[in-house]
Amino acid sequence: MKKLTFFILSFLLLTVSAQKTPAYKSGEWLKFRIHYGIFNASYATLKLTSKDLNGTPVYHAVGKGETTGMARWFFKVDDRYESYFGRYDSKPYRFVRKIDEGGYTKDIEINFDYDKSSALLEDKKNKKDYNISINNKVQDLISASYYLRSNYDLDDFKIGESINIDMLYDDDGMYKFKLKFLGTDIVRTKYGKVECLKFRPYVQSGRVFKEQESLTLWVSNDLNKIPIRIKADLAVGSIKADLDGYNGLKNQFKIIMK
Repeated sequence: MKKLTFFILSFLLLTVSAQKTPAYKSGEWLKFRIHYGIFNASYATLKLTSKDLNGTPVYHAVGKGETTGMARWFFKVDDRYESYFGRYDSKPYRFVRKIDEGGYTKDIEINFDYDKSSALLEDKKNKKDYNISINNKVQDLISASYYLRSNYDLDDFKIGESINIDMLYDDDGMYKFKLKFLGTDIVRTKYGKVECLKFRPYVQSGRVFKEQESLTLWVSNDLNKIPIRIKADLAVGSIKADLDGYNGLKNQFKIIMK
């Protein structure tokens, strides 16, 4: 289950948008309840605020995740992710990843320099620095979610079509993230029935996920495009995550009353 909490959170949020109205605003807060087998394994939250980073107006997204209850006895998770991305260009300028997952720890910070087409990754745990080549379209693990929510149009998108995005969040360098559109679906939630867009994020099989097509993702088919549910087949067991709370949405959250 290493890296699990924020793999789940990030894939929950890697969505595409079909409107000209902005999908989010400063003050948006989302909470997810993650179930592993019979256990209510963990909670994950994501909060968005406005800040200024070295003279650049940015959004500051902070993601947190931790195991709770009995699951904490078997596997302790205490994660924090941060992304500072441009309010007007959606480019990530700083990314922070500080995690403790069952003794597996990481403490890195990435600063993006687009003038030099380079990113400086500081591995604070191992006291190592890496210079990584980047392009102007790169996203980090968290900024990608907001970028995709507001920068893709589904008006002419067909079932089976995919989106590819360059991503950087570790010393492995940039890699291509792929997201395939599967159509629409109705999902029952604690708030009522919600019409959703359904996606298939392609992930790396191995230690965490059973195979590349292990994840299925549902996001609200409204102007917010917030994640509603995700299901995943893991190398050991399966997991489900559901939207458990929200506040400060930019647009109305649509619920099917009948």
